[in-house]
Amino acid sequence: MLCSLRNFIHVNRRFPRHVSPCFPLSSVSCPFVWFTSFLCVIRYPFVTKTHPLDSNRDWIRNVVKNDLWEDPQINNLFDPIHVPRLLLDLKQDPRLALKFFKWSTNRTGSNHTVESYCIIAHILFCSRMYHDANSILREMVTLHNCDVFDALWSTRNVCVPGFGVFDALFSVLIDLDMVEEALQCFSKMKRCRVFPKTRSCNGLLQRFAKLGKREGMKRFFKDMIGAGSKPSVFTYNIMIDCMFKEGDVEAARGLFEEMKFRGLVPDTVTYNSMIDGYGKVGLLDDAVCVFEEMKSMSVDADVITFNSLINCFCKNGVLPKGLGFYREMKRSGLKPNVVTYSTLVDGFCKEGMMEQALKFYVDMRRVGLVPNEFTYTSLIDAKCKTGNLTDAFRLGDEMLEAGVEWNVVTYTALIDGLCDAERMQEAEELFNKMVAAGVVPNLASYNALIHGFVKAKNMERALELLNELKGRGIKPDLLLYGTFIWGLCGVEKIEAAKVVMKEMQEDGIKANTLIYTTLMDAYFKSGNPKEGLHLLEEMLQLDIDVTVVTFCVLIDGLCKNKLVSKAIDYFGRMSEEFGLQANAAVYTAMIDGLCKENQVDAATSLFEKMAQEGLVPDRTAYTSLMDGNLKQGNVLEALALRDRMDEIGMKLDLLAYTSLVWGLSQCNQLQKARSFLEEMIGEGIVPDEVLCVSVLKKHYELGCVEEAVELQGYLMKHQLLTSDKNNALPDM
Repeated sequence: MLCSLRNFIHVNRRFPRHVSPCFPLSSVSCPFVWFTSFLCVIRYPFVTKTHPLDSNRDWIRNVVKNDLWEDPQINNLFDPIHVPRLLLDLKQDPRLALKFFKWSTNRTGSNHTVESYCIIAHILFCSRMYHDANSILREMVTLHNCDVFDALWSTRNVCVPGFGVFDALFSVLIDLDMVEEALQCFSKMKRCRVFPKTRSCNGLLQRFAKLGKREGMKRFFKDMIGAGSKPSVFTYNIMIDCMFKEGDVEAARGLFEEMKFRGLVPDTVTYNSMIDGYGKVGLLDDAVCVFEEMKSMSVDADVITFNSLINCFCKNGVLPKGLGFYREMKRSGLKPNVVTYSTLVDGFCKEGMMEQALKFYVDMRRVGLVPNEFTYTSLIDAKCKTGNLTDAFRLGDEMLEAGVEWNVVTYTALIDGLCDAERMQEAEELFNKMVAAGVVPNLASYNALIHGFVKAKNMERALELLNELKGRGIKPDLLLYGTFIWGLCGVEKIEAAKVVMKEMQEDGIKANTLIYTTLMDAYFKSGNPKEGLHLLEEMLQLDIDVTVVTFCVLIDGLCKNKLVSKAIDYFGRMSEEFGLQANAAVYTAMIDGLCKENQVDAATSLFEKMAQEGLVPDRTAYTSLMDGNLKQGNVLEALALRDRMDEIGMKLDLLAYTSLVWGLSQCNQLQKARSFLEEMIGEGIVPDEVLCVSVLKKHYELGCVEEAVELQGYLMKHQLLTSDKNNALPDM
C-alpha cells in the first residue's frame, strides 16, 4: 500500500513546472470522471486484502497474449469494474493493453467507461502508438456525452506525464467538425498551460475557413497568438486568404508585413494569395510589385502565380499585359495549363477579338489539353453576343461530343443569345431542357429569360417567371427589378412599376439612378411632369446620384410638356448646384424645346455656345434649329445650317428632310422644297405621304398648277401617292 502511494506521489513530482498539477473541480463537467479517476489512482493501493488479480497477473497477461479467451477461469476473475486496473497492469505492454481493451468491449456488449478510454489513450500515446491513440480518442468523443478533456486531465498520472495527448484530442475534435468543443478544449488547455501545436491550431483555422466562419477564425487567430503560439507561414497563408475573401485588403497587407517582421519567409502560396487578392480588387500595380518582390526573394513562381497574374489583367481589361505574363511564363519553362488558355480565351472573347480567341483555343487542343466548360462557355457566350447563334450551338454540340456537360452558365449564355435574337419560343424550350437535364437555373438564367419576355412586351409571362423564381427561393436582384420597372414603363403601366419599386425597397434593395431616371422619363412621357419632378426631389433626399442622363430626361421632359421656363431654370442650375457639365444630348433637348416655343434666338445662342465648349451638335440639334428658323421664315439661316451639315459630312435623315421640305414649302420656296424632296427620294429616304400632299397643295394654292401636275406625276411614278381623291387634291 505504501509503495503504491509512494509511486503516486513520485509521479506527481515528475510534472513539468509549467503544468498545473491538477484540474479545478469546478471546471469538471462530468462528476463520474473525477470519481472513477479517484478510484483508478487511489482505490487499488489502499485495498487491505489481496485481490485475485494480484496473484494472477502473469496468467492474465498470458490469456491476452495467446488469445485464451475461452478459458473458464476468466469468468471467475473478470469483472467490468476491473478493466481500468487490468489496463494499468498491462501498460508496460501497450499492444496487449489495446488487445484486451478491444476484447473486453466485445465481451461486455456495452461501451467502456470514460475512465477506461482515457487510460488506454494515455498508455497508447506514451508508447507513441499515435494512430491507435487517435482512434480511441475519436471513439470516446463520439460515444460519450461529457467533457473529454476533463476526463483526460484527471487521469493524466496513469503514465509518465506526456501532454501531447491533449493536442491529439484537440485535433480529433477539429476533424469531427466539433468546432465549439475544440474552442472549449483550447480554452482549458490554456488554463492548464498545455498548449496545442501550431499545426493543430492551423487545422482549426482551416476548418473555420471551410465553414465560412471568418469572424470566429479571426478571434481564434488572436487567441492563439495571445496564448504564445508561434504562427507558421501556413498560418499566415490561411489568414491572408481569408482576409482577401472578406474583401479586407488592408488587413491582408498588414498580415503579409507582420509575418515578415516575425522573421517568417513568405512562400509561393503566400505570394500567390497576395497577387490573386490584389488582382481581384483591381490593384494591378500592387500585384506586379508583389511578383517582383517574389523574384527578388528567389521564391519560385509556379503555374498558379502566372495564372493569377494573367487572370487579373485579363479581367481588368489589360489584355496586352496578361499576354506579356503568358510569354514570360513560357520563357521560364513553365507549361501553360487549361486554366491559362481558358483565361486568355475568355479575355479575347470579352474584348471581341474572336479570331485570337479561336487561335488560343486551337493551340490549346494542339498541345493535348482538353478544353473545359469554362473555355467552351466563354466562346459560346462571345458568339451569342455577336449574334452568331449558329456557331454558338455548333460549339455547344462540340462541347457535348468532347464529354463536357453544359453547366448553368452555358445554358444561360445560349438562352440570352436567343432572347436577344427575339426567338423567345426557342429560348423557353432551352430553359425547360436545362431544368429537365437536372441543371438548376440560377438568377442569371431567369434574368436572361425574363428580360427577353419584357423586351417582347409579354409582361404576363415575365411575371409568371418571377413568381417561379421566388418559389425556388431565389431572391430577385437590382437588375431583375430594374428590368421589370423598365418593361412596365415601356407599356405605360407606371403605377405597377411603382409597386415593383416599393417591393424592391421592402426586400432591402435600394433603387439606383437608372431606375429613378426610367420612372421619371415614363412620367414625363405620360404627361405627368409633377410626378417626374417629385422623383428628382426624392433622389436628392435619398442621396441617389443625379447624373447627366437624369438631366437629359428632365430637360427633355419639361420641354415636351411645354414647361420650357422650368427647363431653362434647371439647365442653369445643372452646373452650379449639381456640379454637372451639360453634354450634347442636354443641349439638344434644350435647343429643341426653345425652338418649339419659338425662342429661336435663344436656341441659336445655345447652339453656338455648345460648339464653343467643344461639343459637336448632332443631327437632331441641327434639325431642331432648321425647323425653328423655317417656322419663323428665316430661310437663309435654315439653309446655312444645311450647308454646315454638308461641310462636316453629316447626312440628312427623314426628319431633317421633312423639316426642310415642309418648312420651305410653307415659306413659299417651292423650287427649293421640290429640290430637297427629289434629293430625299434619290437618297432612298421615303417621304411621308402627308408631306407629299402638303407640298402639292401648296403648289395649287400659289397657282403653280403646271408644276403641281408635274410633281404629282413624279410622286405617283415613285408610288408615293396612293390615290388622287384620297389625298383630297384638286381635280385635274
